[in-house]
Amino acid sequence: MKKLLLPLLLLAAMSAHAAENPVLTIEGGQVQGVLADDHPDVYVYRGIPYAAPPIRENRWKEPQPVVPWKGVKICDTFGHPSYQAIQYPGGYFTEWGYGKEAPYSEDCLYLNVWTKAPGKTAKKLPVALWIHGGGYREGWGSEPEFDGQEWGAKDVVLVSINYRLGVFGFLTHPLLTEESPHHVSGNYGILDQIEALKWIKKNIAQFGGDPNNVTIFGQSAGGGSVRTLCESPLARGLFHKAVIMSAQGLSIPNPNGGGMMGGRRSGGSPADAGATAKKIFDWAGLTDLQKMRSASTETVFALSTLYGQASGDRAWVMYMPLVDGYVSLKSFDDATREGTLADVPYMIGFTLDDMGDMSAGIAEFCKVRESKGGKAWAYQFARPLPDDGSHPEVTARLKGAFHSSDLWFVFKSLKHCWRPWTKGDWDLSEKMLTAWTNFAKYSDPNGPKGGAWAPCTEKNPKFMVFKLNDKDAEASVFGDPEKSTRQGGFGFGGFPRRNN
Repeated sequence: MKKLLLPLLLLAAMSAHAAENPVLTIEGGQVQGVLADDHPDVYVYRGIPYAAPPIRENRWKEPQPVVPWKGVKICDTFGHPSYQAIQYPGGYFTEWGYGKEAPYSEDCLYLNVWTKAPGKTAKKLPVALWIHGGGYREGWGSEPEFDGQEWGAKDVVLVSINYRLGVFGFLTHPLLTEESPHHVSGNYGILDQIEALKWIKKNIAQFGGDPNNVTIFGQSAGGGSVRTLCESPLARGLFHKAVIMSAQGLSIPNPNGGGMMGGRRSGGSPADAGATAKKIFDWAGLTDLQKMRSASTETVFALSTLYGQASGDRAWVMYMPLVDGYVSLKSFDDATREGTLADVPYMIGFTLDDMGDMSAGIAEFCKVRESKGGKAWAYQFARPLPDDGSHPEVTARLKGAFHSSDLWFVFKSLKHCWRPWTKGDWDLSEKMLTAWTNFAKYSDPNGPKGGAWAPCTEKNPKFMVFKLNDKDAEASVFGDPEKSTRQGGFGFGGFPRRNN
């Protein structure tokens, strides 16, 4: 009897999971997810296309409608990251354990969803859209530190995306500007992010998510993308909360002279960027749009480097968001001070050993938001990451609470890392995950009943400092940010290069 009972129980369990994992009908066709590794009640949908492949005639155009597919798409494989430089061992590469991703490709407009409630359209769970960093040149939404199952387990529907990077995502060129009905070019990567928000608006209810309760959050260039989205009129109304991680605050007068400090570097004007790009493309014989769009991916990607090597001309294009009069009307600083920034709650912060001390600019942002009737919570991540000496190629470059080190904790994805985590690290990660998901749920990182983490204001310019205490137990301190003993600096476009 026992031999018969066990298979029946297994069959019943499998049937129950099958009933909880329905086939969903979304834009483009039908999809079905797979169970997450660690949470039997969380389903993940990997590699859902949210727009047509931006290749051939769609290269350097706004995202086009998704191409329908036939049958049920089993979403068990992540989509292609945007085409980018090959990563080499050491530094960030080894820290994140790259190597299992899909091949890089221009065909990169895919997203991933983690949820507890597939098919339960009445559930209305809060939604969070994660935008990866990487200097607008590299990275992807399925990096191991971005594992979203812990967010799903906290009753938040997490969406991560890939978007166009580098020359494919941010090229400004006179011919593209002339072709555009809006008389602009560039910012294609930001338009991809806006398209993902539109996809959420139209489809996320099928995953149990509430399209009227969407948080956008990102780190480094992902945080810079959040800044752009918060200013952009095209994204207005598509999200309701924002988290800016390690992407600066507002520029403020430098007390030591020398202009402004605390803000993010500009990518220059569209006209200047377009003129430089035209010079480089003309040198390669790519003098019309047909030639530009028919050139190989590898040729376009390498063009700027080849031009510099052959000509000796040091001209190059900074591929990053620009104020173009369509996607972006003004700088983040101006929009904040003028009161035209998205009127939503904000969380904003940085790490102890980040790319410079961002505390003054972040406090200034919170102060200005307060003057406009808004709320902003400020934080600093101050846990130096533990090191057992097994990866000197990493720790030679990445020390302390370095830029991006907080990502393991915000996603509680520590299991994917080689570092010798302590119980205190796991506890700290749980606290940070809870604060971030509380913000997505309740517009307050403390949760519905409030708590010690108060908004940063002019009278109370305090940060929540996330760190461990002397006994290696989880602790958080509400007070002034700690000061790094290392000298920070800025990389390309205000963000560090992640390849080595």
